[in-house]
Amino acid sequence: MSEQLLVVRSQRVVTASGIAPAAIHVRGGTIERVAAWDDVPARATLEDAGELAVMPGIVDTHVHLNEPGRAEWEGFATATRAAAIGGVTTLVDMPLNSIPPTTTREAFAAKRAAARGQCAVDVGFWGGVVPGNASELAGLVTDGVRGFKCFLIDSGVEEFGWVGERELTPAMQILAGLGVPLLVHAEVAGPIDAATLQLANADPRKYATYLASRPESAEEQAIAMVTGLCRATGARTHIVHHSAAHAIPLLREAKALGLPLTAETCPHYLHFTAETIPDGATPFKCAPPIRSAANREELWAALAEGVLDFVASDHSPCSPALKAIEVGDFVSAWGGVSGLQLALPVIWTEASRRGHDLTDIVRWMCAGPARLAGFTGRKGAIVAGADADLVIFDEDGRTQVTPETVHHRHKVTPYAGETLRGAVHATYLRGRRVAEAGRTLADDLGALL
Repeated sequence: MSEQLLVVRSQRVVTASGIAPAAIHVRGGTIERVAAWDDVPARATLEDAGELAVMPGIVDTHVHLNEPGRAEWEGFATATRAAAIGGVTTLVDMPLNSIPPTTTREAFAAKRAAARGQCAVDVGFWGGVVPGNASELAGLVTDGVRGFKCFLIDSGVEEFGWVGERELTPAMQILAGLGVPLLVHAEVAGPIDAATLQLANADPRKYATYLASRPESAEEQAIAMVTGLCRATGARTHIVHHSAAHAIPLLREAKALGLPLTAETCPHYLHFTAETIPDGATPFKCAPPIRSAANREELWAALAEGVLDFVASDHSPCSPALKAIEVGDFVSAWGGVSGLQLALPVIWTEASRRGHDLTDIVRWMCAGPARLAGFTGRKGAIVAGADADLVIFDEDGRTQVTPETVHHRHKVTPYAGETLRGAVHATYLRGRRVAEAGRTLADDLGALL
């Protein structure tokens, strides 16, 4: 006996061909076919979204879940529920901030054990490249990591060391042979150390002090080094959370040369501007920092051009005490923006102002991240054979960011108090409705990918 057929249809289904009426036929958690809007077999279960858009589930390849070891910052249960509510159906966990970090096969086993049974959406994993773990890389790929993350500067946690060119060269040679990407936090220490010395007596409560401490030259020098290593080794290389407009020509040049180099930016860089961040408002602190309004517009132009490939949240929460909110000290506060649940309406708010449509959102937040993590064909598109991960999205709805509506472990977010354009009406994971109207309906259906 065949499994029951589910049909999800709308006048506005977002596929690679555009936005048009369609009926999505789902059987056994997989998209069987994308049919005409009125193609609904008699015995099928029909869920009609009307004029609301139906798009692929968001794929977020830059999320810090922090478990095991720092689940008080965030954890699999809280993060994946928030993800489902926000239309994210697949996320990939970063290797640091958990204890132990995902830098050995043993640590990866502990990570999977901690995640099992807790996830409301599907979860994949990045491993880490740190000093001395080159012998672990092949085994980690065998065990299932999607690729590796490294830092070219102090990561902020002692468990995850940073690497320079000497360690990175052999690691990238190994990864080139394994065929998995290296994700790079592209800042180097020299310009930051020099700036910090000059700012020794500056007011730590001023956002301008923090911004000046992370100059664009730190990103430029890092990208120059990394593109050279990409050319020399042939390793797939990805720049995470790119913020510096001055470095965009380096990315453009690398792509023109045909190097296997990609780059992402983040919602906070595309939404906020340095000029509007109040002094003492430490929830805005992240590294690299949020820069000027002019910088933001250059990032949008690079995203539209394809020099920046996609958008990922870089959800990097911590306990409220670590944000130093009461004293408003940008120097001592933990750097990281909490925004996993809000990424889709944030980007839609800004993209729609600039004349983009939902096909652009799907390219930047579904297909692009899926490609990086090796999920193409399974995630990030409404096509036959893919998982039936779907989002019903009200383009003209409103998302109010209040403590009651935020489902991350902590309510600290720079988006607090905002009204964003667009609202997630419902989220499907492999054909099962797992969230709707700001609440989860099923919280343990996520698979470990």
